[in-house]
Amino acid sequence: MDFEILKQQIEDAAKKAFLEVYEKHGAEGVYSFALYSDEGAMTVCPAANTIKVLETADEEDALYYKYEPAEWTYEMEGADEEFNEICTQLRAELDQHEDDDQWFEGFQAKLYSACIEVLEKLKNENFFTKITGKDIFLIFTVSDYEFEMEELKNLVVRLNNNEYRSEYLNWMATWGN
Repeated sequence: MDFEILKQQIEDAAKKAFLEVYEKHGAEGVYSFALYSDEGAMTVCPAANTIKVLETADEEDALYYKYEPAEWTYEMEGADEEFNEICTQLRAELDQHEDDDQWFEGFQAKLYSACIEVLEKLKNENFFTKITGKDIFLIFTVSDYEFEMEELKNLVVRLNNNEYRSEYLNWMATWGN
């Protein structure tokens, strides 16, 4: 699989997904966007959330609902065809290498890196800010998987140089307490 082509497909799909969500829900105050995959490296999906949705979140767990893409309202919304095509390609590639664990580990790492690089590129191009007029919280995550704390911290720092970064890092500091 050509990961440069895949990365471009993910970027195009991410842009389209964000634009579609913003067009439908921009008035609700879109503040976040994520790409996420799964441990099997079979999917890439978008997620977004809005300030309006947060108003109904449980106060005690407000930061969890604010920063956890699995809890966001607009999960798997936008650029449906494009993301479905990406997932079909990923599954076809995985089917060709079914019993090769070493190959899989490299494939998974390249896929995760591609997603992170796309988000970083869009951030550096001010893609989200040009549309919303404000900073957006960005994250890459993997369903049913926990990143090592240091890895997650580095990811948040890499993708966010805004008020969300410090709030997220302060929230992280409370984990396990």
